[in-house]
Amino acid sequence: MPRQSGVLDTKNLLFPHTMTIKQKKKKLFTVIKVISIFFISSAIAWEAGNIYATLTNQKLPNSFNLIFWIERFALVAHLIEGIAAALYAPSKRKDSIQYGTYTFFVGTVGLLELFEEKNGNLINNQ
Repeated sequence: MPRQSGVLDTKNLLFPHTMTIKQKKKKLFTVIKVISIFFISSAIAWEAGNIYATLTNQKLPNSFNLIFWIERFALVAHLIEGIAAALYAPSKRKDSIQYGTYTFFVGTVGLLELFEEKNGNLINNQ
């Protein structure tokens, strides 16, 4: 039956078990990317606020210390991933700066996409 104009195709929304593994992985990666970009951007904002507070001699509540440690860990982990992607990108004919920045914001998903093989994905080949 042809799809009618203006009608939402809810097949995959109502029956997610009918999706292939590749479709589920793509959807999961998209969700992870959006969440990762939001949280890394938030971590940068938190750190900028902390630096501003320090420079203006403002005291932040001690309850923020855990948040600062978590965001710093995430920023360092993503920075390492971004550097790894920037170093490996030329071998895959990608721009180092662009792919390093992309991987910094999306994290491990960016590295998985970069390490994708021509005949398929490393995850699918297992």
